[in-house]
Amino acid sequence: MSRQLYIGLMSGTSADSLDAALVDFSTLPLKVVNTYSLPIAKKTRNLIHQLAIAGNNEIAHLRQLDRETALLSCKVVRTLCQQANCQLQSIIAIGSHGQTIRHYPTKNHETGYSLQVGDPNIIAENLGVTTISDFRRRDIAAGGQGAPLAPAFHNAVFHSKNKDRIILNLGGIANITLLTKSGKVIGYDTGPANGLMDSWCQKHQGKPYDIDGKWASEGNTNNKLLEQLLAHPFFTQSFPKSTGREEYNLPWLEQEIASFKHTLKPEDIQATLLQLTVESIANAIEQHDQQASADLYLCGGGTHNPALFNALITRLKPRRLASTEALGISPDWVEAIAFAWLAKQTMDKAAGNLPAVTGANRDVILGGIYLG
Repeated sequence: MSRQLYIGLMSGTSADSLDAALVDFSTLPLKVVNTYSLPIAKKTRNLIHQLAIAGNNEIAHLRQLDRETALLSCKVVRTLCQQANCQLQSIIAIGSHGQTIRHYPTKNHETGYSLQVGDPNIIAENLGVTTISDFRRRDIAAGGQGAPLAPAFHNAVFHSKNKDRIILNLGGIANITLLTKSGKVIGYDTGPANGLMDSWCQKHQGKPYDIDGKWASEGNTNNKLLEQLLAHPFFTQSFPKSTGREEYNLPWLEQEIASFKHTLKPEDIQATLLQLTVESIANAIEQHDQQASADLYLCGGGTHNPALFNALITRLKPRRLASTEALGISPDWVEAIAFAWLAKQTMDKAAGNLPAVTGANRDVILGGIYLG
């Protein structure tokens, strides 16, 4: 049987790297042929974060970032294929998520929007490979949030007929997917994961993130501040729901901690942010898994933070926690593989959303196709 090769490209809200996965869908289970990740330069990352908040000269910066991200995508794809001794012409399609700049989901009967950069025209033209992008807006047009999209992929590859499973993605934002053995799927964003902690660490430590959560471990959680942060209305909002850096960012955090800055050390605030991630996730999981019977599988960058992982284990006892490695897919590549899968769904003229998750009024084929 000939191989069915697709590439998935993903850069999350943390904007720390562009991840790529080369996937063969000709076999079951799918086969990951190669993966590659390229760090995003600090200057580019700062521009991404600036554009997440209203500012000056946005159109010029947007145009610049749209091109930069597309050219970076081309570089990543070429390296990915060269490492795998794979010719570009053998790739059926590239699924490029792009870099999210703004994500304002539908709420209060007002249609939202989701904007990603990384011009697919440039990718398709430079590589000569059909490129699928702009995955979120068709779901929004159908009345949905445009997010999260990964639960459809989780359901396709991680579902078990014998056991309820929860997939927890720890990216810039945390999201959960509950896969019941009966086939029902629930999925939504729970709130911040790495994003706020990374921003606070960058400001006070000059590092892109808190390695192993060591800095947070040096601090003490302030319960009064934690209670105040958990009072954010998103946490009690009913699902479907999604969020992003537009809602949880450094200016928001600075406003929240204004009355605590003179009494708390920066590491205490970092410890409190870690506990905010843990509590918001645990509250969501306990809402749907009241008997603590589901197995939890973690993916995303936060999986490599021992302080966060151990805090989740403690808070979510007696549930078993493991990474998605136990299910056959590395936690570092779940999202990139998901967009390879979404590209295949689009090429097969199959729906890529789950209306029960996004709130869309029907199943829709996602993305625009840019022929190579």
